[in-house]
Amino acid sequence: MPPTIALSASSSFSLISSSSSSKKSTAFSAFSKPTRTDTFPTSNPRSVRLSNPRPRRSMTIQSAVSIEKETPEAELPDTFLREESSSASSSVRARFEKMIRDAQDSVCRAIEAADGGASFKEDVWSRPGGGGGISRVLQDGAVWEKAGVNVSVVYGVMPPEAYRAAKAASADQKPGPVPFFAAGISSVLHPKNPFAPTLHFNYRYFETDAPQDVVGAPRQWWFGGGTDLTPAYIFEEDVKHFHLVQKSACDKFDPAFYPRFKKWCDDYFYIKHRDERRGLGGIFFDDLNDYDQEMLLSFATECANSVIPAYIPIIEKRKDTPFNDRHKAWQQLRRGRYVEFNLVYDRGTTFGLKTGGRIESILVSLPLTARWEYDHKPEEGSEEWKLLDACINPKEWI
Repeated sequence: MPPTIALSASSSFSLISSSSSSKKSTAFSAFSKPTRTDTFPTSNPRSVRLSNPRPRRSMTIQSAVSIEKETPEAELPDTFLREESSSASSSVRARFEKMIRDAQDSVCRAIEAADGGASFKEDVWSRPGGGGGISRVLQDGAVWEKAGVNVSVVYGVMPPEAYRAAKAASADQKPGPVPFFAAGISSVLHPKNPFAPTLHFNYRYFETDAPQDVVGAPRQWWFGGGTDLTPAYIFEEDVKHFHLVQKSACDKFDPAFYPRFKKWCDDYFYIKHRDERRGLGGIFFDDLNDYDQEMLLSFATECANSVIPAYIPIIEKRKDTPFNDRHKAWQQLRRGRYVEFNLVYDRGTTFGLKTGGRIESILVSLPLTARWEYDHKPEEGSEEWKLLDACINPKEWI
């Protein structure tokens, strides 16, 4: 995974904000590459400079995106937090890191058990600016074409331009670099069998803090994430099971959560140039901070813990279903839609590609194989047509 806020290549593998606000998404993209004042080294190592740098009162600051290369680590640390960053094991930062690392372990164990033989390759990295991550990928197994489960815990500073865009500060406010913290787990799981669905999930936590001399720029925090299902064929009982588990997780905290986050999911995973959704949805939310922080930490934990009961029973039921070349070709076409969404619309992916992040992590969510046929249209009334119709016209499954 890249040493940035962006975890990887899916809406999925990004800690970047996915809200509809263009201002906010710009700011969070800037998070992904923390910068310093003056000149900013890049990986080439020339300076990358934005056009029309603005002079400040006492000096000229040339803003740019700093590309920090990760450092491979031989051992898995107990925590990626510095002492001063967590202050106590009971801090929200420390508890969120523990939650996502526990979730990574449990999901990886479940994936390996379902596969029956293959195991994850693990890469541990640290980030010079602060923090690090754990990338785990399994591919070419008996059940899984490709499965990635990554965690990232990073912190540092974001440039003042990003802060002003994120918080809509007035033009006369000129804060210095703003400290940030971001942690998350991201995963995309692609089975081989066309009747077994792909799953994506990610959960993340942000904090920002403003310089002490800036009026009206208080410390902020928020949660984001979601879990969604992308099958090639519809088994209604599977989709209902998946949505029921998501609803159950939501209902433990607020009965308004599931309908709200289900619609958010349908709206976010939308391939505009195709006028269709990527899959059959689930839940998705971002910039969530209008509830008690402890409640939202518990909610994110409940959602992460719901992944295995929502998904693994479907895999166990479908992983050995007989299929033919037609079924496989349709799965590959739907994989193509997955690729299109990630490369065209996913903010984490596109930002990572433009700024030179770690390519293996940026593209880890993509399947090993995909297919594009010219002007392909499934026969109306066929099983393939039913899936496409559900992607064009989102349904209420429960």
